[in-house]
Amino acid sequence: MPAGSSTSHARTSLVDIDGQRFRVSVRGPSGARPLLICNGLGANLEVLNPLISELPDKEIISFDAPGVGRSSTPLLPYRLPWLAKQITRLLDKLGYTDVNVLGLSWGGAVAQQLALAHPDRVNRLILAATGAGAFAIPGNLLALSHLVSPLRYLIPAYLVRFAGQIYGGQFRTDKDFARRHASLVLPPARLGYFWQLMAISGWTSIHRLHDIQQPTLVLAGDDDPLVPVINAKILACSIPNAELEVMSCGHLFVLTQAADVADRLRIFLHD
Repeated sequence: MPAGSSTSHARTSLVDIDGQRFRVSVRGPSGARPLLICNGLGANLEVLNPLISELPDKEIISFDAPGVGRSSTPLLPYRLPWLAKQITRLLDKLGYTDVNVLGLSWGGAVAQQLALAHPDRVNRLILAATGAGAFAIPGNLLALSHLVSPLRYLIPAYLVRFAGQIYGGQFRTDKDFARRHASLVLPPARLGYFWQLMAISGWTSIHRLHDIQQPTLVLAGDDDPLVPVINAKILACSIPNAELEVMSCGHLFVLTQAADVADRLRIFLHD
């Protein structure tokens, strides 16, 4: 944990690690162990605002993945072990020894890789709307087809029209919420988006879930077209110190049910 003055303001910076520029935001009061959020596929850090605003008492680190938001795009594709290592170096530059980690969807795979490869850097682990990678139970094929390209991020009207089909839950009925979500989006670089798809292609944690020793909270929505709830049950059954909570919501419940998720995180992150 770093030394530093307490502040509730966001501190956003560009951090260079061997030519890869990461845009990083740190918000909330310092002094306690921070929460690092690994975001979903193609999603810039601003889309996390609904959740972060519900946690003003927590220091939260969020970042744009390579090729997303305002982070630079690598010239070559990468794999999750490389990204996990870059995250540890990012934490070093920011002055953090260990963090709690929340992984959302694609970011849940990143969080698992980080916990497995660098267990000394991860104190507690939250896995939200995610699975074990290549051996996960696939979601609705129509919903998954929207993930093949970043079109939903490039055309706001496309996101609003198909948000319910993609994400389920509140997005099925609340077009205003979909519009608010679209307003927070920064379109990812097309190449960066495809690098993210390649990073997770063939990756799996299924054979190593028993090695995750950190206390783990697995969160899932029962109306998730992308990641069926059975995947959360597999994670919770396979990780030794895991607990499972299923919510009545869709894929992006950390945003649509942000207040409820924040309350659950406070209970779990009692350090």
